[in-house]
Amino acid sequence: MSEIIHTSGKRKRSIARATLKPGKGEVRINQIPLQVYEPKLARMKIEEGLIIAGDVLKKVDISVIVKGGGINSQAEAVRTAISKALVQYEPKLKDKYLEYDRNFLVNDVRYKETKKPGTHGRARAKRQKSYR
Repeated sequence: MSEIIHTSGKRKRSIARATLKPGKGEVRINQIPLQVYEPKLARMKIEEGLIIAGDVLKKVDISVIVKGGGINSQAEAVRTAISKALVQYEPKLKDKYLEYDRNFLVNDVRYKETKKPGTHGRARAKRQKSYR
């Protein structure tokens, strides 16, 4: 296969767009090689999907652009985008990913609940009532 595959992944406010093309196994996130991507917890979360892929990763280069959200939601969006691209490249991986964790291939739709007008700091915090 000598095609280029484009996929995307979302989590909260983060959107990741992955491009997969034949190569020698390089993974870059926002132009930064995965080996030096910080923080380490986010890097480990992304590598989780790559470990499951195994030898397929050695045949392709993956470049990901991610915007918005925080560090964790960006990592989860990247993880989803990369996994979707690898499954398009090698359909046999789909069962492995679904068996391990469904969020590798399906975007997590949960968002932060918005703050309501006339209330205090958080989404569900209301004014206390006193009946005395």
